[in-house]
Amino acid sequence: MYAPERQQEILRLARDGGRVDVLSLAEEFQVTAETIRRDLKALDRAGLVRRVHGGAIPAGRLDFEPDLAEREGTAADEKDRIARAALAELPAEGSVVLDAGSTVARLAAALPLASTLTVVTHSLPTAARLADHPGIQLHLIGGRVRQRTRAAVDAWALRAYGEIRADVLFLAANGFSAEAGLTTPDLAEAAVKRAAVTAARRVVLLADSAKHGQEHFARFGGLADVDLLITDTGLSDDDAAAIERGGTEVVRA
Repeated sequence: MYAPERQQEILRLARDGGRVDVLSLAEEFQVTAETIRRDLKALDRAGLVRRVHGGAIPAGRLDFEPDLAEREGTAADEKDRIARAALAELPAEGSVVLDAGSTVARLAAALPLASTLTVVTHSLPTAARLADHPGIQLHLIGGRVRQRTRAAVDAWALRAYGEIRADVLFLAANGFSAEAGLTTPDLAEAAVKRAAVTAARRVVLLADSAKHGQEHFARFGGLADVDLLITDTGLSDDDAAAIERGGTEVVRA
């Protein structure tokens, strides 16, 4: 296969999957990693992809935000394993903040009926899942609701998070890396996430490994703000070790 043909196929894979990584492409096309890096560099120069840690995303992806239904169906098995592992981080009693995110919503759905917790969330889907839970004292943060994520944002939400101090925050992110930190496509959502981080004594990030290395428009913190990352086994040993060297514990479910 000639380089232009390979690059065209790489571009198709990036657009279909939302991301490509160097090692997987090298294996698929039976070429060296350095050859793939040159292909990605050429596509980047042409404005067709954007290089990120370990691979590339389609041009324009920094502003791309999948809707709620699409996010719910992506990496479902990995998200279920992450949510189950996160149950071990719940306090026996006390208060937790549940961020807006599909993996965090799975944690909400998995809360045992015996749980006795105060739960704060600005996510309508998460609140709906917990509204009938017998042991949960549920507090729903208000504000303007973004249609794409069903999450409350803006001044009302920011003010409410400024008035609480919870034991644990279960945080979501569209992208995370040691270099770029924690990112999401929307500035208003980023501001609420930043406020939620400040409102908790302990921060647990729930993010599947496909989000590692992705960078989005709005940065709301760094991995140094995260005490524990719970992800899946798709995160490599080297990447997990690099994150832990920065002070964040990593669990791969």
